[in-house]
Amino acid sequence: MNIFVGSLPFSLEEAELKGFFEEYGEVSSARIISDKFSGRSKGFGFIEMPNDEEAKKAIEELNGAEVDGRTIVVNESIEKPKDGTRRPGGGGGGFNRGGGGGGYNRGGGGGGDRGGDRGGYNRGGSAGGGDRGGSRRDSY
Repeated sequence: MNIFVGSLPFSLEEAELKGFFEEYGEVSSARIISDKFSGRSKGFGFIEMPNDEEAKKAIEELNGAEVDGRTIVVNESIEKPKDGTRRPGGGGGGFNRGGGGGGYNRGGGGGGDRGGDRGGYNRGGSAGGGDRGGSRRDSY
């Protein structure tokens, strides 16, 4: 079983992470994900345990446990589909997170609970500006 472990202390080493899970059974691999540019831990990782019963026991016991002052999150990892398809749901969001499809969504509309058009260039949206009318010079 593949197990996700989140909210890890950034100083935690893979050997230490593996040690926590070895108390519950055999661990075939332990990986802490790191930033590819800085090399610094991203604060989450994965454990692979061949025995599902031992893995479930480890998840049950370690989820919510405290490691170096941080409460870790431990649960079964759902693998990404290898055929490039996405899980159902999602969509929406995009640039201004205001709903109505993905992409840059600068046409206004909707806006979720944030109120009106938040799009960058206000193309036909509901927010402001308006026609100022006439010359800007009021007096000379």
